[in-house]
Amino acid sequence: MPIICATNFSDAAHRSCDAAAQLARKSGDTLWLVHVLPSDSARAFGKALLEAAEAALGDEARRLEKLGVKVERALLTGEPAAALQELATKQGAQLVVTAAPSHETPFLGMGGTVDRLAEALHMPLLVARQEAALEAWARGTRPLKVMLGVDRSLPFERAREWVKGLRKLGPVEVVGGRIFWPQEEALRLGLERPLSFGEVSPALRQALDSETAALVAPLAEGSQPVRVRLEPGLGRIADHLVALAAEEQVDVLVVGTHQRQALGKLWSVSHHALRLAKMSVVSVPVQGSQDPAVALPQVRTLLVTTDFSELGDRAIAYARALVPAGGRLHLLHVIPSRGTPEQEHALRQQLEQRVPGATGQGNHEVQVEVVAGTDVAGLIAQAAERHGADLICMGTHGRTGLARAVMGSVAQAVMARSDRPVLMVRNPAS
Repeated sequence: MPIICATNFSDAAHRSCDAAAQLARKSGDTLWLVHVLPSDSARAFGKALLEAAEAALGDEARRLEKLGVKVERALLTGEPAAALQELATKQGAQLVVTAAPSHETPFLGMGGTVDRLAEALHMPLLVARQEAALEAWARGTRPLKVMLGVDRSLPFERAREWVKGLRKLGPVEVVGGRIFWPQEEALRLGLERPLSFGEVSPALRQALDSETAALVAPLAEGSQPVRVRLEPGLGRIADHLVALAAEEQVDVLVVGTHQRQALGKLWSVSHHALRLAKMSVVSVPVQGSQDPAVALPQVRTLLVTTDFSELGDRAIAYARALVPAGGRLHLLHVIPSRGTPEQEHALRQQLEQRVPGATGQGNHEVQVEVVAGTDVAGLIAQAAERHGADLICMGTHGRTGLARAVMGSVAQAVMARSDRPVLMVRNPAS
């Protein structure tokens, strides 16, 4: 799968081409050197401009071939982002490399070619800065230090897979960087909200540490876990993430992207990271980046809810059947209001007694919890976040039509409010 490098023949473009060539040589791929002429310029200057561009492209290709890489070249006309996306799709490119906007560019390139490339491309985009680090890694003289922006999203998963692929080419030290808003995370996890911005309670810190460790665990090599920096932030996440990457002195910052447009860019981490970072940045899109060989998800932690009915017991039985050896089964019961410690202790005992074969097997962990509140679906969704549930298991009466409108459906509300998979268990038809 080739690597495409876009050039405008500037000094910065020459440096990014050198880095792209070294990467292509290391991966054993062809490098496509591409220059795109605007249609208006091509029409205005005609054959003379085309010949000059062809000559410059040929000179640059011959220079790069001396680095030991096979180079193909293409002179295109049109809008750069659209033309490069069409060529990259046609050639099955694995990566597009370009130079960063110059400091003289208004608003650090907002709305410029790099910005439009990040919106249009269906494959990862590498905006090269401080290219010497990439070249040294490609030559095998030093490891590459990478920071991966961490959150719970599909773009993060795609970025994580890209970093895994990068590690196959050579030694890569990975640091996970996660910026969080304490108030928002406390609400999501159902924990007490901090009174001030900088306050992070031990319970919140522990929950986020555990969740983040699980998110980066697929990147661990052998017994070496990935180091994680977990920092509270206020305002744009990208500003804090870029500052954290600079503090860690990483060579490359890798972020996933939703490829937001228009006003959506205001809170886009990838958009601002591409503009503001002082190091190279790789933006990995969701579209077109899924690897069919991605490992199947592992179900290690199950959350099951019960109201002590026959249907609730059936849901517990299904959850117990699905929990793997060494996994964790978390039983949850919601009561309308907080009871006495004795009452809650009795309820927890009832929960423990309802787990089939739970006593004495020792091949899984069982935890029980009683929470109080009238928003049952919200409390279930918060518990699933708090305990990092891979699967929520719960009973449902399967009400439809008027019965569902009048009586409501907790299971349906949980599915609407949680992005975690939900297994709904029903009684057999009578």
